[in-house]
Amino acid sequence: MNKELENILDHKWWQEIAVVAFSFTIYTLKNDWMLFSSFTSILMGIFFYLILYFHAQFNRFFLLPILFKKQRPVTYIFLTLAGVLLFSVVLYEVTSLEMFSNCRLYQNSHQRSYVYQLASVLGTLVCILSPIIVFKFYRIHKRQTDETLLFNQMQLNSLKGQLNPHFLFNTFNTLYGISLEFPDRTPDLIMKVSQLMRYQLESNNKQCVSLEDELEFINSYVQLEKERVGYRCEITYDCKIDNENAYKVSPMLLIAFIENAFKHGTCAIEKCFVRIIITVENGLLHLHVVNSIPKKKTDVVSTKIGLKNTIERLNLIYGKAYKLDIQDDKNTYIVDLKLQLKKFVE
Repeated sequence: MNKELENILDHKWWQEIAVVAFSFTIYTLKNDWMLFSSFTSILMGIFFYLILYFHAQFNRFFLLPILFKKQRPVTYIFLTLAGVLLFSVVLYEVTSLEMFSNCRLYQNSHQRSYVYQLASVLGTLVCILSPIIVFKFYRIHKRQTDETLLFNQMQLNSLKGQLNPHFLFNTFNTLYGISLEFPDRTPDLIMKVSQLMRYQLESNNKQCVSLEDELEFINSYVQLEKERVGYRCEITYDCKIDNENAYKVSPMLLIAFIENAFKHGTCAIEKCFVRIIITVENGLLHLHVVNSIPKKKTDVVSTKIGLKNTIERLNLIYGKAYKLDIQDDKNTYIVDLKLQLKKFVE
């Protein structure tokens, strides 16, 4: 039903019909339904309404552009008042014609007065222009909203297109490092990496995935890193969700923070640690990542594109509805992210 109503609101001809029906009903009420007293009254009433409608359309197409396009409100007000006065005189003269003597319209003395016709012209103008202007601004606002959504989606696709190869590059670097030290593990690790890549490809064209799928992907990545540096790095991964299969999240949104922790927190042979804690309570996701900062770092090539793109995605998807706090001191690097998840519907 909402979709059908939206289609009607978007259709310009339906809007015109709605405006005519609304204004004609008001016009009929103003005349106490007198125009339906006889066939002649109906014809005269329609003729009279068409004059009022023509005046409103004249204002719409010739005078309103002066206000909206040329931005000259004083000129518009002056010309509008002049048009109202002119059409009031025309209607006043029309009501005195012989053709109105055979119908029940405008038989009272106050209805044949100039003031009454002036009120009719001005009232009908307001009744017709008001919904027309409302519909016009509705279409403008909807078009701008659609353009904004399209632009945001293009930006998101671009960011995801940059982020996915970045993740792929880091993952294969991890696989390469493990294969050098533990060649016998390579076949199993290749299988794990293929599963990560499969999830990445399947979720690439999706705006949202279930939170469980995303956390399973993160868990697989953490297990892969444990194979690589678990012998010299204390790795902690803890995840608690208050309601399973209830939430959805944008795919590959959290992995950049975790990648960054392993990439920079384990870039030395000395003892190090990476701690990842994820909790979800009442739809509020809290990601807490802490990694040690080695005193003697090996050279790590970093473009920081992963973190940068992830933050931009957060801005596009959640706007101000998230909180990200990053602390960097001499010993630890801390990422604290909080965002409100949306309900997941099958």
